Amino acid sequence: MAAPIHVTAEPWLHTYSEIIDVRSPAEFAEDHWPGAINLPVLDDAERAEVGTLYKQVDPFTARKRGASLVAQNIARHLQTHFADKSRDYHPLIYCWRGGQRSASLALVLSQVGWQVTVLQGGYKTYRAWVRRQLQSLPQEFTYRVLCGPTGSGKTQLLHHLQRQGSQVLDLEKLAHHRGSVLGAEWGMPQPTQKSFESQLVQVFLQWDPAKPVWVEAESAKVGQLHLPPALWQALTQADCVEVRLPLEERVKGIIAHYP
Repeated sequence: MAAPIHVTAEPWLHTYSEIIDVRSPAEFAEDHWPGAINLPVLDDAERAEVGTLYKQVDPFTARKRGASLVAQNIARHLQTHFADKSRDYHPLIYCWRGGQRSASLALVLSQVGWQVTVLQGGYKTYRAWVRRQLQSLPQEFTYRVLCGPTGSGKTQLLHHLQRQGSQVLDLEKLAHHRGSVLGAEWGMPQPTQKSFESQLVQVFLQWDPAKPVWVEAESAKVGQLHLPPALWQALTQADCVEVRLPLEERVKGIIAHYP
Protein backbone atom coordinates (compact mmCIF):
# COMPACT_ATOMS: atom_id res chain seq x y z
CA MET A 1 0.00 0.00 0.00
CA ALA A 2 1.37 3.41 -0.95
CA ALA A 3 2.25 5.86 1.77
CA PRO A 4 0.00 8.93 1.96
CA ILE A 5 1.05 12.28 0.51
CA HIS A 6 0.75 15.09 3.04
CA VAL A 7 0.19 18.70 2.06
CA THR A 8 1.27 21.60 4.26
CA ALA A 9 1.14 25.38 4.03
CA GLU A 10 3.40 25.82 7.10
CA PRO A 11 6.41 23.54 6.57
CA TRP A 12 8.60 25.52 8.98
CA LEU A 13 6.64 23.97 11.86
CA HIS A 14 8.05 20.50 11.11
CA THR A 15 11.34 18.80 10.33
CA TYR A 16 12.11 16.75 7.25
CA SER A 17 14.79 14.36 6.08
CA GLU A 18 15.38 16.62 3.12
CA ILE A 19 13.85 19.60 1.32
CA ILE A 20 13.67 19.04 -2.43
CA ASP A 21 13.18 21.83 -4.96
CA VAL A 22 12.04 20.24 -8.25
CA ARG A 23 12.10 23.47 -10.26
CA SER A 24 14.57 24.03 -13.07
CA PRO A 25 18.20 24.95 -12.25
CA ALA A 26 17.63 28.59 -13.33
CA GLU A 27 14.64 28.96 -11.01
CA PHE A 28 16.62 27.35 -8.18
CA ALA A 29 19.60 29.68 -8.77
CA GLU A 30 17.44 32.79 -8.48
CA ASP A 31 16.28 31.83 -5.00
CA HIS A 32 15.35 28.74 -3.00
CA TRP A 33 14.68 27.55 0.50
CA PRO A 34 18.09 27.65 2.26
CA GLY A 35 19.37 24.11 2.59
CA ALA A 36 17.14 22.72 -0.16
CA ILE A 37 18.61 20.54 -2.88
CA ASN A 38 17.70 20.82 -6.55
CA LEU A 39 16.31 17.69 -8.23
CA PRO A 40 14.60 19.17 -11.30
CA VAL A 41 11.90 17.15 -12.97
CA LEU A 42 12.40 19.43 -16.00
CA ASP A 43 15.68 21.19 -16.70
CA ASP A 44 15.81 24.69 -18.21
CA ALA A 45 15.79 23.55 -21.85
CA GLU A 46 13.05 20.98 -21.26
CA ARG A 47 10.88 23.51 -19.44
CA ALA A 48 11.28 25.94 -22.34
CA GLU A 49 10.42 23.20 -24.84
CA VAL A 50 7.22 22.23 -23.03
CA GLY A 51 6.23 25.88 -22.66
CA THR A 52 6.72 26.48 -26.38
CA LEU A 53 4.57 23.48 -27.24
CA TYR A 54 1.86 24.71 -24.89
CA LYS A 55 1.73 28.13 -26.57
CA GLN A 56 2.40 27.24 -30.20
CA VAL A 57 0.77 23.78 -30.57
CA ASP A 58 -1.72 22.84 -27.85
CA PRO A 59 -1.82 21.96 -24.14
CA PHE A 60 -2.36 18.23 -24.76
CA THR A 61 0.80 17.89 -26.87
CA ALA A 62 2.73 19.87 -24.26
CA ARG A 63 1.50 17.70 -21.38
CA LYS A 64 2.33 14.51 -23.29
CA ARG A 65 5.87 15.65 -24.00
CA GLY A 66 6.25 16.98 -20.45
CA ALA A 67 5.12 13.69 -18.95
CA SER A 68 7.73 11.82 -20.97
CA LEU A 69 10.54 14.12 -19.86
CA VAL A 70 9.40 14.15 -16.22
CA ALA A 71 9.26 10.35 -16.15
CA GLN A 72 12.80 10.08 -17.50
CA ASN A 73 14.16 12.57 -14.99
CA ILE A 74 12.38 11.00 -12.01
CA ALA A 75 13.71 7.59 -13.06
CA ARG A 76 17.24 8.99 -13.06
CA HIS A 77 16.76 10.53 -9.61
CA LEU A 78 15.47 7.19 -8.29
CA GLN A 79 18.53 5.40 -9.61
CA THR A 80 20.93 7.93 -8.13
CA HIS A 81 19.81 10.27 -5.35
CA PHE A 82 17.10 8.07 -3.80
CA ALA A 83 18.88 4.73 -4.21
CA ASP A 84 20.20 4.58 -0.64
CA LYS A 85 17.29 6.22 1.23
CA SER A 86 15.88 4.19 4.15
CA ARG A 87 12.25 3.39 4.90
CA ASP A 88 11.89 6.32 7.32
CA TYR A 89 12.98 8.89 4.72
CA HIS A 90 10.54 11.83 4.80
CA PRO A 91 11.14 14.62 2.27
CA LEU A 92 9.38 17.93 1.74
CA ILE A 93 8.91 18.66 -1.97
CA TYR A 94 8.04 21.93 -3.65
CA CYS A 95 7.89 23.49 -7.12
CA TRP A 96 6.77 26.94 -8.27
CA ARG A 97 3.11 26.78 -7.21
CA GLY A 98 2.83 23.33 -5.65
CA GLY A 99 1.35 21.92 -8.83
CA GLN A 100 2.18 19.18 -11.30
CA ARG A 101 5.97 19.17 -10.99
CA SER A 102 6.04 18.56 -7.23
CA ALA A 103 3.01 16.25 -7.42
CA SER A 104 4.70 14.05 -10.02
CA LEU A 105 7.73 13.30 -7.86
CA ALA A 106 5.64 13.04 -4.68
CA LEU A 107 3.37 10.45 -6.30
CA VAL A 108 6.26 8.21 -7.34
CA LEU A 109 8.04 8.45 -3.98
CA SER A 110 4.82 7.68 -2.10
CA GLN A 111 4.29 4.61 -4.29
CA VAL A 112 7.71 3.39 -3.21
CA GLY A 113 6.50 3.66 0.38
CA TRP A 114 8.09 6.86 1.66
CA GLN A 115 6.12 9.44 3.60
CA VAL A 116 6.10 12.57 1.45
CA THR A 117 4.99 16.13 2.17
CA VAL A 118 4.24 18.66 -0.58
CA LEU A 119 4.37 22.39 0.08
CA GLN A 120 0.97 23.86 -0.75
CA GLY A 121 1.49 26.82 -3.03
CA GLY A 122 5.11 25.83 -3.65
CA TYR A 123 7.90 28.39 -3.74
CA LYS A 124 5.31 31.18 -3.78
CA THR A 125 4.21 30.13 -0.28
CA TYR A 126 7.82 30.19 0.91
CA ARG A 127 8.43 33.58 -0.69
CA ALA A 128 5.32 35.07 0.97
CA TRP A 129 6.59 33.75 4.32
CA VAL A 130 9.98 35.44 3.74
CA ARG A 131 8.29 38.76 3.03
CA ARG A 132 6.21 38.49 6.20
CA GLN A 133 9.28 37.68 8.28
CA LEU A 134 11.15 40.69 6.91
CA GLN A 135 8.29 42.96 7.90
CA SER A 136 8.45 41.90 11.55
CA LEU A 137 11.78 40.25 12.46
CA PRO A 138 14.03 43.34 12.08
CA GLN A 139 11.82 45.26 14.51
CA GLU A 140 12.39 42.69 17.27
CA PHE A 141 16.07 43.61 17.70
CA THR A 142 18.14 46.54 18.94
CA TYR A 143 21.12 47.63 16.86
CA ARG A 144 24.54 49.13 17.41
CA VAL A 145 25.65 50.77 14.17
CA LEU A 146 29.36 51.27 13.47
CA CYS A 147 29.85 54.58 11.67
CA GLY A 148 32.98 56.05 10.12
CA PRO A 149 34.64 56.77 6.76
CA THR A 150 36.05 54.16 4.39
CA GLY A 151 39.28 52.69 5.70
CA SER A 152 38.50 53.16 9.37
CA GLY A 153 38.32 49.40 9.96
CA LYS A 154 34.59 49.00 10.58
CA THR A 155 34.39 45.64 8.80
CA GLN A 156 37.43 44.30 10.66
CA LEU A 157 35.90 45.47 13.95
CA LEU A 158 32.66 43.65 13.08
CA HIS A 159 34.59 40.45 12.43
CA HIS A 160 36.36 40.81 15.78
CA LEU A 161 33.02 41.30 17.57
CA GLN A 162 31.69 38.18 15.84
CA ARG A 163 34.67 36.12 16.97
CA GLN A 164 33.98 37.32 20.51
CA GLY A 165 30.43 35.92 20.30
CA SER A 166 28.45 39.07 19.48
CA GLN A 167 25.50 39.02 17.13
CA VAL A 168 26.79 40.59 13.92
CA LEU A 169 24.83 41.41 10.78
CA ASP A 170 27.47 41.43 8.03
CA LEU A 171 25.47 42.97 5.19
CA GLU A 172 28.52 43.28 2.95
CA LYS A 173 29.24 39.56 3.22
CA LEU A 174 25.62 38.61 2.52
CA ALA A 175 25.47 41.02 -0.43
CA HIS A 176 28.93 40.13 -1.82
CA HIS A 177 29.74 43.82 -1.95
CA ARG A 178 32.05 46.21 -0.12
CA GLY A 179 29.20 48.59 0.41
CA SER A 180 31.47 51.59 -0.22
CA VAL A 181 32.58 53.86 -3.04
CA LEU A 182 35.34 51.33 -3.73
CA GLY A 183 32.85 48.82 -5.03
CA ALA A 184 32.02 45.16 -5.17
CA GLU A 185 33.58 41.98 -3.89
CA TRP A 186 35.95 40.86 -6.62
CA GLY A 187 35.21 37.73 -8.62
CA MET A 188 31.88 37.08 -6.89
CA PRO A 189 28.54 38.25 -8.34
CA GLN A 190 25.91 39.65 -6.03
CA PRO A 191 23.02 37.32 -5.17
CA THR A 192 19.55 38.10 -6.46
CA GLN A 193 17.35 40.32 -4.31
CA LYS A 194 15.19 37.33 -3.37
CA SER A 195 18.19 35.20 -2.38
CA PHE A 196 19.60 38.08 -0.31
CA GLU A 197 16.31 38.35 1.56
CA SER A 198 16.17 34.59 2.16
CA GLN A 199 19.63 34.74 3.74
CA LEU A 200 18.62 37.68 5.94
CA VAL A 201 15.65 35.75 7.34
CA GLN A 202 17.83 32.76 8.19
CA VAL A 203 20.31 35.00 10.02
CA PHE A 204 17.60 36.69 12.09
CA LEU A 205 16.01 33.37 13.04
CA GLN A 206 19.29 32.23 14.62
CA TRP A 207 19.56 35.22 16.97
CA ASP A 208 18.35 36.16 20.42
CA PRO A 209 16.20 39.35 20.38
CA ALA A 210 17.38 40.10 23.94
CA LYS A 211 20.92 40.74 22.68
CA PRO A 212 22.02 43.68 20.50
CA VAL A 213 22.99 43.28 16.86
CA TRP A 214 26.15 44.98 15.60
CA VAL A 215 26.07 46.22 12.02
CA GLU A 216 28.09 48.55 9.83
CA ALA A 217 26.45 51.76 8.63
CA GLU A 218 25.15 51.33 5.08
CA SER A 219 22.88 53.18 2.71
CA ALA A 220 19.50 51.73 1.78
CA LYS A 221 21.32 49.78 -0.95
CA VAL A 222 24.37 47.54 -0.81
CA GLY A 223 25.53 47.48 -4.40
CA GLN A 224 22.39 46.66 -6.38
CA LEU A 225 20.56 45.09 -3.44
CA HIS A 226 17.95 46.93 -1.40
CA LEU A 227 17.65 46.53 2.37
CA PRO A 228 14.14 45.52 3.46
CA PRO A 229 12.25 48.68 4.54
CA ALA A 230 11.69 47.44 8.12
CA LEU A 231 15.41 46.78 8.55
CA TRP A 232 16.44 50.11 7.02
CA GLN A 233 14.00 51.97 9.29
CA ALA A 234 15.36 50.18 12.36
CA LEU A 235 18.96 51.00 11.43
CA THR A 236 18.22 54.70 10.89
CA GLN A 237 16.78 54.87 14.41
CA ALA A 238 19.60 52.92 16.08
CA ASP A 239 22.48 54.22 18.20
CA CYS A 240 25.64 54.98 16.23
CA VAL A 241 29.14 54.11 17.47
CA GLU A 242 31.64 56.30 15.61
CA VAL A 243 34.96 54.70 14.64
CA ARG A 244 37.80 57.23 14.40
CA LEU A 245 41.21 56.51 12.92
CA PRO A 246 44.07 58.82 11.86
CA LEU A 247 44.25 59.50 8.12
CA GLU A 248 47.56 57.65 7.80
CA GLU A 249 46.05 54.52 9.33
CA ARG A 250 43.00 54.78 7.08
CA VAL A 251 45.26 54.91 4.03
CA LYS A 252 47.10 51.78 5.20
CA GLY A 253 43.79 50.01 5.74
CA ILE A 254 42.47 50.93 2.30
CA ILE A 255 45.66 49.71 0.61
CA ALA A 256 45.53 46.45 2.61
CA HIS A 257 41.86 45.61 2.05
CA TYR A 258 41.06 47.14 -1.37
CA PRO A 259 43.45 45.75 -4.00
